[in-house]
Amino acid sequence: MAKKKPRRRRSFTPEFRAEIVELCRRGDRSISEVAKNFDPTETSVRQWARQAEIDADERNELTTTSLVSAKAEQAHRPRRTPTSAEVRHREAPERQ
Repeated sequence: MAKKKPRRRRSFTPEFRAEIVELCRRGDRSISEVAKNFDPTETSVRQWARQAEIDADERNELTTTSLVSAKAEQAHRPRRTPTSAEVRHREAPERQ
């Protein structure tokens, strides 16, 4: 069986994406109908619509970028406050 060539990655202009999102927002067609009529994948159209809602502050959800930033910030904070015994132990000189 011959290997199938991978599908070339397509790119769509921001104007095209905005047009597709607007068609979805009108409500007279479903996302799957818009995807079938205009050739992007249904997943792509859903992602574009979701991102457009986030950009317009219509959706209270973290984007990937803000999620990564939040995790990086969290990594620099201690998980809990050390107890006084732990602090004394750290400050005590090492015994030999």
